[in-house]
Order: sequence, then structure tokens, then C-alpha cells
Amino acid sequence: MKYRVAILFYDQMIPNSDTIAAIATSGGKGGIGIVKISGGNAFTVARAIFRPIDRHQDPNTVALAAHQGKGHKAFEFESHRLYYGHIFDPEKGVLLDEVLLSAMKAPQTYTREDVIEINAHGGAVVLHAILQLVLKKGARLAEPGEFTQRAFANGRIDLTQAEAVVDVINARTQKSLQLAAAQVSGTLRKQMTSIRDGLVDLLTRIEAAIDFPDDVAEFVQTEETRKSLQREVLEPLKRLIRNYVDAHVFRDGLAVAVVGRPNAGKSSLFNQLVQKDRAIVTDVPGTTRDVIEETLNLEGIPVVISDTAGVHHTDNPVEKIGIEKTLEHVNGSDLVLFMIEANRPLGPEDHLIYDQINSKPTIIVLNKIDLVHQGNETALPANWRFDDQVRISALYDQGIDQLKDKVVKIAGGQSPLDFSGVIVPNLRHKLLLETSLDAAESVIEQLQNGTSCDLMAIHLQEAIDALGVISGDNIKVDVLNEIFSRFCVGK
Repeated sequence: MKYRVAILFYDQMIPNSDTIAAIATSGGKGGIGIVKISGGNAFTVARAIFRPIDRHQDPNTVALAAHQGKGHKAFEFESHRLYYGHIFDPEKGVLLDEVLLSAMKAPQTYTREDVIEINAHGGAVVLHAILQLVLKKGARLAEPGEFTQRAFANGRIDLTQAEAVVDVINARTQKSLQLAAAQVSGTLRKQMTSIRDGLVDLLTRIEAAIDFPDDVAEFVQTEETRKSLQREVLEPLKRLIRNYVDAHVFRDGLAVAVVGRPNAGKSSLFNQLVQKDRAIVTDVPGTTRDVIEETLNLEGIPVVISDTAGVHHTDNPVEKIGIEKTLEHVNGSDLVLFMIEANRPLGPEDHLIYDQINSKPTIIVLNKIDLVHQGNETALPANWRFDDQVRISALYDQGIDQLKDKVVKIAGGQSPLDFSGVIVPNLRHKLLLETSLDAAESVIEQLQNGTSCDLMAIHLQEAIDALGVISGDNIKVDVLNEIFSRFCVGK
């Protein structure tokens, strides 16, 4: 039964009878701010603090009458209607705001519970005043991601869709948004269901063969089963795993470190790429002593670019710390831009940097080509393995577009992604898909070797369980808590 384990775990975490509330819009000033309420008492809470507009009555008079306990007839909200009225504090007889209130009855709501959304003016004071009033009337403050957690636990979405919700919120480019939106719509869930159904069908036949060993051939036709597993399970799993490499940068961003010896022009390049004077540029070696980061959008790819301290031999303790941070940052980057001065011979610092980065994807950036004259351009050693090179002048904005094109080409992979299709940008999903694939490949090997059905059943169940952890059908409470802790309060 779908979601049965998830719902059991969910009941251990959060009493489903609670009515929860939170401010659902981001902080700061705005035209509209939303206070969201979900749970069995959502409508009761709303009735206690909301009055529809009566054009023949002064709203302050209505608030005072409510404070005195008179002048109000109880009313029932109709589902999926928008009401125009006032929020007031009945205990103090004080009008708080003029609002639009959305009333939505279960199960046709985001959480599959009764939901009220109070669309108030978007000031921090008024929104917190309304939230405090809602909490006073019986709701409790929602935990981070709890509205989406309830949508998952109540079976409206699976865990892949829930995780995609936070990806939509955190999207930094149009393409990363497009990718996340496809997952929210359930494209990955449908693919996973198809793969899992194939595994479950085979496990059913294997278990029948275990129960009736004399009829194994009838239940499991080896060659036909192997081809079916290859076509319906292994090939789809391999496709999903392959596209993670190209897709994850659209979700997580491409980490690019600019490294080089002092005064190579790293900060000038950094400023050209981010289009502002973010890093200090001087002729004094060692000006940059800490890592500076900015995010830019290159053809839909979020690129997190870092300007680092110049790598060189020094006795200055502050510079030493900066250089250590540079090397740590390089190790964690996806791509290195190795800055070399095109008008000067290579120095020991350049060779030191090469030794540190020669296992990383790297573009050699020959800077200061405006200072190159006939015969004095830097010659790179024949044994340096990097094929990607760009000649630029960071000072005069020459060659920067060509450098951006190379970064995009490396980040985008070998072929363009179909953003409306099934894409796996989530590392958690990729690792579990690999677990499922390994188990399924073991089954194919066992079919070919004539291994006992009992062992095949174990590996089939392992493959099914790994997919179940992705969708949330069987997942531990602490993993669920960790996933939903990434959400903001109010979502």
C-alpha cells in the first residue's frame, strides 16, 4: 500500500491533528503577505478573528461589538472561495487589517487538510500580529517544511516532488527552475513507478517459483526475463544516473575557482565576470587574502565563481592562511580557471599550482595579452595536459566571451538536456539509483548462472527498497527530518 510506511513514521514525528500556521511569504516589506493555516481547526480559528465586510457598518464598531461578545452571527466558509473582510483581535476589540481570506476544505488543498490563507498587507508588524492572533486561537507555529511534509504524508505528493518544491524556491536561473518544475509535476515519480513495477512483477514470479520449485521454468523464463530486466529496469536506471552528471549543475551550480600567482589578474577577471568591482584590484602582491564568491548566470547555468589568494611562497602568516584556503577551495571546485600572465615566463609558483590542480577539470587562462609583443608570449610545457586554453585581457575585456563559452560547454555536458523530461539532479537520488542498479545487475548475473531463486529474491527486494527510499515509500524518520529541515518556515 503506497505511503503506508511514510505515514507511520510521520505519525511518530508530528501529531496529525495539530493545526499549524506560519507566515508563508518572505520577510521585508511588500504589497501582500500571507499567513497560512492548515489542519482540522483552521476554519474555527479563522471564524474567531475574521469578519466579512458589511458596507453598512463601521469596521471599528464591528471589532468593538465582537470584543463585547455581541453583534455577530456565526457563518460557514464555502470551499475555494475568496472572502473580503477584516482581521481583528476580539479580546481587545482592535481592528488589525483589511484582508482577502482564501478558504479551502480538504482534500482539495496543498496539504489535503483544511487550509486558510489570509492575504494581508505585506508589512512585518501586521503579519506577525495576525500570526500571533492565530496562534492564540489554537494553532501552533509550523516547523520548517511542515506544510509540504503533510502533503507528502497525506499522499498528495511523493518525496521526489516534495524535494523539488524546495528546488523551485531555491532556483537561481530559468533553466534550474524549469528542471525543478518538471520534478514537481511528477516526471521522476512516473519513471520510478514504471521501473519499480517491473521489479515487483519479477519478484512476484520469483517468490512463486520458491513456493512451487517444480514449476520454476513456468514462472521464470530465463532469457525472456533477462531481456525484460535489461529493457525495463537496467537501461532506464542507467539513463537516469548518466544525466545526473550534466543536470546537477543546474540545481547546485557550477563551482569555479580562479587561481594563479599574485598579480596574474585574477581579481580583474573576477570583476569582469560578475560585472562589478567586487574584488579589490591593486599592483601590490597579496591584495586578495580570502576567498570571495559571487554567483552569475551563464546561459541558464548558475556559476559560483571564487576569487582566491595568489599562490606563492611566503613567510607572512596571514598570506599563508589565505593560500591554504585557496588550495582547499580548489579541491572542492568543479572547474579551475588557471590564470597565467601571457607576457612573462612561467615561475615556480605556476608549477606549484599545476601540481595542485592537474587532476581537476581546468581551463588555462592566458591573461594580459595586451602586453604581449613579438616573441615574448609565455610558452607552456609540452607535458601540461590541459587542452582548453583562452587568451584574454581582463583589464580591457578581451576574450571574456570566449572564456564564458568554454565554461558553459564544460558545464553543459556532451549533449543538451531535455528539461521537460526525467532528470535526476539530486545526489541522494543518484546514490540510491546506483544501489538499485547494482542489485538489478546481480539478478541478471544470477539468472545467467542459474543461481537459486532465494538469492535473486533478496537482490530484487534490495533494488525495490532503494527506489522506495527515493519516493519515500519506506524511509527512516531521521532522513525525512533532514530533508524537510532544508525548507523555510511557511512551506
